[in-house]
Amino acid sequence: MADPSHSPVGSGAMIRVALVDDEPLIRQGIAMILDGEDDLAVVGETDDGAGAVDLVRRTHPDVVLMDIRMPGVDGLRATELVLRLDDPPKVLVLTTFGHDDHVRAALQVGAAGFLVKRSTAEQMVNAVRMVAVGDTLVFPDQVRGLLTRQPVVAWSGPALTARELEVLELVAEGLTNGEIAAQLVIGTETVRTHVGHAIGKLGARDRTNAVVLAWTHGLLPHSQPMGS
Repeated sequence: MADPSHSPVGSGAMIRVALVDDEPLIRQGIAMILDGEDDLAVVGETDDGAGAVDLVRRTHPDVVLMDIRMPGVDGLRATELVLRLDDPPKVLVLTTFGHDDHVRAALQVGAAGFLVKRSTAEQMVNAVRMVAVGDTLVFPDQVRGLLTRQPVVAWSGPALTARELEVLELVAEGLTNGEIAAQLVIGTETVRTHVGHAIGKLGARDRTNAVVLAWTHGLLPHSQPMGS
């Protein structure tokens, strides 16, 4: 399963990152960590959600690290606004507690993943890389835990094929396209095709959003509420 302790293979291009957090020391610490990497660059910062849209428009980041709890416009609303822009960046939500309901809501509106603030520098760096590449989920087990403890909403859209659901289930486990191809003994391009079809049928933004929607609508195993 994908974990930010293990960095994905990138394309070698510089990953541009914007920071949105109301605590200056948090922003400074994150910026120091990310700017210390050859392939990462912090291109802008803001201390509130209200400034996130303008920041993204000015700096054109690949990834936004978004604090979920801020006064005024919080990270959930800011995520919604940023993702409505043309060619939006990926949003990686920052939270103090991994079980935060605000994080679940952010994932449901299109955030590409979340990161707990007590994560190590290595986890933070690699989570940004993973989100930028978009080939795997960040902390899939924690995402599953957030999303499978809620009522399932019946799916009324186009039916996914058995193969599309099989591929999507492996995406939900945190496997990359290459790992899925090896497990199913099919080509990587075939995996991309199945993922693309699933994303299209679900009306999802990306593979993370597709998994979120699939769990929400009970299309994947363990989608029923856990516990009682």
